Amino acid sequence: MTIFVDIGPLDAIPRQGARLVKTAQGCVAVFRTMDDQVFALDDRCPHKGGPLSEGIVHGTSVTCPLHNWVFDMNTGAAQGADQGTVRTYPIRVQQGRVLIDASLIRRNAAA
Repeated sequence: MTIFVDIGPLDAIPRQGARLVKTAQGCVAVFRTMDDQVFALDDRCPHKGGPLSEGIVHGTSVTCPLHNWVFDMNTGAAQGADQGTVRTYPIRVQQGRVLIDASLIRRNAAA
């Protein structure tokens, strides 16, 4: 069972935009579509490491700002002739709040 934690209000993410969430496992881009769907993906494009959080959101896809690779935010898979995938994470909206997989937030215990 996935446990979710609140990372803020949906309204803090612009429609067709993103916010960057720094987690214990690295940076995650949280996207909002025009119809208020939310998606969470690694913020790093597998092609040249471009920041997907600065990309263009269209439908349920995001285009990398560096070299225009397009990723399906449902699956993380590159579209068209591009090869590669971006990791996706469980995320949802509940009562106007964005909730993300708590395992991203947990830190490893110190040795």
